[in-house]
Amino acid sequence: MKDWKKLFTIIVIVVISFSLVYVIILLAAKTIIANKIQNATGLKTTISRLIILPPLNIEARGFEVVGLIKADRVYLAPSIRSLLFGKLAFNKIEIGRPEVIYQRNPSVEPVKDNRAPVVENQSELVTSVIPVTTQSKSFPVIIKSLKVYSGRLNFIDTTAASGKISVIIKDINFYITNLSTSGIKGVSNFGLNGNLSWNTGEPDGKISLQGWVDFYKRNMLATLKIENIDAIVFYPYYSTWVDLGKARIDKAKLSFNCNIKGQNNDVTADCHLELIDMVRKVRLPEEPQQKAERLTDAVLDMFKSMNQGKVVLDFVLHTKMDRPEFGFANIKSAFEGCVIMVGSLGVEWD
Repeated sequence: MKDWKKLFTIIVIVVISFSLVYVIILLAAKTIIANKIQNATGLKTTISRLIILPPLNIEARGFEVVGLIKADRVYLAPSIRSLLFGKLAFNKIEIGRPEVIYQRNPSVEPVKDNRAPVVENQSELVTSVIPVTTQSKSFPVIIKSLKVYSGRLNFIDTTAASGKISVIIKDINFYITNLSTSGIKGVSNFGLNGNLSWNTGEPDGKISLQGWVDFYKRNMLATLKIENIDAIVFYPYYSTWVDLGKARIDKAKLSFNCNIKGQNNDVTADCHLELIDMVRKVRLPEEPQQKAERLTDAVLDMFKSMNQGKVVLDFVLHTKMDRPEFGFANIKSAFEGCVIMVGSLGVEWD
């Protein structure tokens, strides 16, 4: 009996000792990881709980980089084989319920002669939530599979001259394979689905993106589809060439399809924009019809006559894979081409 008591006591002591060591390791690892991220980004980083799963998998709960991203769960499954050869690679990374803030701000001219930076529209300047860091040689990291589920992206754009655009992409499910910071050879497949919230009371839109990309050769093929777009939300982008008030446009819904092809860093996107619904403000019988309203009617009629009763705008976007850019200039050019045609019929913009 005494021997059993001694054995039981030894087992308890061993279990408690290993538990204490495990807790100390977790606390130290949690602090080290948070400090590394905080030093790299300049933003306060916290991890509520860190779990180590056999053989060497890590799960972080309550992960947050203040002002940039927070997530309920981050799961890392490193490749032990790669670690043995001195390489950092992950078989799987999963991020659960992340929330990311992305804000575009007016560009600031470089500082000259120790003077303050010059901003075109200083009243709208807001410090970006994404820190500016100097370029440095990145440590090679390979991710075989990256998955994001139930994500949320808060997109804010203050660059438009006439107002701020705010859109929330929620219920994001995203995956990408064969990802590397050093641009290894091979094809990465990716896919994204989500819902768009306009903050206007209008029904949510839907976004989907599917395709593949070769970061080493800079080739890609993808399709982008966005349904039920609330066009009024993006009015600050096109307010300088369309007057919704004078045109008596109250609501407008769009759909957008895009086939994207990239070869040797040159990207061509064939885009298709279609008006699926429009609500016009009622004009009283005694109110005169303004030129902008007449032009809108003429443009819509011309679009319908050319596209079997549909209001469709097709345009092509050219950009670079390493520096992708998208602007409303292409849409504006296509729209103005139709306006010129309408103007030749004797209808003028006010």
